[in-house]
Amino acid sequence: MSPFLAAEDLSMFGRDPWWLVAIKAVFCFAFLMVTVLFSIVWERKVVAWMQLRIGPNRHGPWGMLQSLADGIKLMLKEDVIVKRADKVVYVLAPIVAAIPAFMAIAVIPFGPAGNEISIFGQRTTMQLTDLPIAMLYILAVASVGIYGIVLAGWSSGSTYPLLGGLRSCAQMISYEIAMGAAFASVFLYSGSMSTSAIVEAQQDRWYIVLLPVSFVIYIVTMVGETNRAPFDMPESEGDLVGGFNTEYSSIKFAMFMLAEYVNMVTVSAVSVTLFLGGWRAPYPISSFWEGANQGWWPLLWFVVKVQLLLFFFIWLRGTLPRVRYDQLMKLGWKVLIPVSVVWLMLVATVRTLRNENYDFADIALYVGGGVLALLLLSFVVDMFRERTKAAAQPGEGPAAFDAMAGGFPVPPLPGQELPPVPRRRPRRERELIVSGAPDTQSDGSLDGKEASDG
Repeated sequence: MSPFLAAEDLSMFGRDPWWLVAIKAVFCFAFLMVTVLFSIVWERKVVAWMQLRIGPNRHGPWGMLQSLADGIKLMLKEDVIVKRADKVVYVLAPIVAAIPAFMAIAVIPFGPAGNEISIFGQRTTMQLTDLPIAMLYILAVASVGIYGIVLAGWSSGSTYPLLGGLRSCAQMISYEIAMGAAFASVFLYSGSMSTSAIVEAQQDRWYIVLLPVSFVIYIVTMVGETNRAPFDMPESEGDLVGGFNTEYSSIKFAMFMLAEYVNMVTVSAVSVTLFLGGWRAPYPISSFWEGANQGWWPLLWFVVKVQLLLFFFIWLRGTLPRVRYDQLMKLGWKVLIPVSVVWLMLVATVRTLRNENYDFADIALYVGGGVLALLLLSFVVDMFRERTKAAAQPGEGPAAFDAMAGGFPVPPLPGQELPPVPRRRPRRERELIVSGAPDTQSDGSLDGKEASDG
C-alpha cells in the first residue's frame, strides 16, 4: 500500500455483546430524534430572527418544546386515506422514506476507534459499527429513501403529488452523480471507504483544505438530496400545492417531515466525517490541548460541527428564493457533474504523481499546464462556435414567442418578448382619452348610428 494511504484496521468492531450493541443503537436513534426536535425549533427561531419576528415562545422555556407539541398534535389529528389511493403503497411510503434516513448513522464515528470508552464496565468504541465499504452503504441507503417520496406521489392517485414524486426522482438522479464523484475524490486521498479510516487520514489536514472543490460540490448536492430550499421543488407550494405529501395527514405526514430533518442531520454528519475532520477538535484547540480528542470530548466537537452545518441549511432557507425547475436541472447536469468529473480526474492525477514520488513543484507544473491547456481549448471552441452561429443566422432577431406553447399559457423565456395585446387601442388614442379629448373613433361611430336612425 502507498505510504500516502491510510491503514484500514476494523478489528475493534464486531466484538461488542448484544446488549451493548442495542444500547449504542438506541443512542444513535435518540441522537437523531433529539437533534431533529432541536433543529425544528432552531430553524423557526433563526428564520423569525432573520424576518424580524418573534418565533415560537409558548411551549416550554423559550419555546424549546414547540416541535414536541407539533409532533403530538400531528399524531392526534384525524388520519385520512384518500379514496383513489393505492392503500398498501400509500401507507408504506412514509415508512420507506423514514427508515433509511435512520440507517446511515450506524457507520458514522462519534469518536476515535482507538480511544475506547467504558459503558457499564465494557470497553467499546464511539461508533455503532464500521465497514470496509461504509460510504457505499451510505449512498445505497440514501438512494432507497427516495423511493418513499416517489411511491407517495404515485400512490396518492392525484396529479400534483405525482408531479412532486417525479421531480424528486429526477432531482435525486441529477445530484447523486455529482455527490458520488465528490466522494470518490475523498476515497482517492484517504485510500479507504471506511468512515473511521477517512477520519484518521485527516490527522494532519482536514479534507476541506485539500479538496475544497469536492466540499463545495457535496454541500450543494446535499441540499438537493434533502429537498431543502432553494432546491425544494418536489414540494413547492406555489405550483404543486404541497408536493408529494399533499394527500397525507396525521402521523404519515409527520413521518415525511421527520425523514426530511433526519436526512439533514445525516448528510451533515457525513460532511463532517469526510471533510471537517470528523470528531477531531478544531486546530487552535488541538494544538495546545492534548486531551481534546480523548474521552467524551470528541462527541462534543462532532455535535458542534453538525449544528453549524444545520445552521447553514437554515441560513439558506431564510436567504435564497426557490429556483425554477429548469435551473435546478441545469445546475445538476451542466455544472455540477462536469465540474465534479474534471476535479476527480485532477485529483487522480495528483495522487498518481504523488505515489510516483514526484516533487510538489513538478506536480503543480503538470497540473497547472493541463488546466491552462484545457481552458485555452475551451476558449477557442467557444470563439469558433460564436462565429459559426453568427454566420449562419445573420440579422435574425429573437425567436418568436408562442404564449400557448404546449396547450397552456407559458411565460416568455430570456430573449423573447410578449406579443402585442389584441384589440388594444393605439398609444395616441389612449393619450387623448386620458387627457379628456373626444374619442374620434367612438364618437364617429355614434354619430353615424344617430344619422342612420334619423
